[in-house]
Amino acid sequence: MSAQHGFDVLADGVRRDILAVLAEHGECSSGEIARHIGRVQRNTISSHLRVLRAAGAVAERRDGRYRYYSLDPAGPTRDALIFLQELLASSLRGLGSSSRSEPASTATASDSSDDPSRRSRKLSTSRTGPWASSEE
Repeated sequence: MSAQHGFDVLADGVRRDILAVLAEHGECSSGEIARHIGRVQRNTISSHLRVLRAAGAVAERRDGRYRYYSLDPAGPTRDALIFLQELLASSLRGLGSSSRSEPASTATASDSSDDPSRRSRKLSTSRTGPWASSEE
């Protein structure tokens, strides 16, 4: 399975809630999951569990007429989490190397208010990240 498939599984809020319940409580029936989530009915939970099971994100165990679900640690969500972990680590390495090469006087946003020539260089949360200046 690919990381993209893992992201597809995680795209729905109810499926993320189901995975969170299973992570916190371990093996649960669909009724138990519905009680923990509370905002959707059991048949909706069952539909999402089918998607999660088909994607390999959860495992199913049958005991008579009951079915119990648990997280599958080797499923596609693992690939998505590994991708995000690598992406975050790479971003943090890049952030660490850029802050070392930057002079201390330009490293903080509070310094920009003291110097009139730099007042327009305020931190923003644009597409380029919170470290980008508002000047281009």
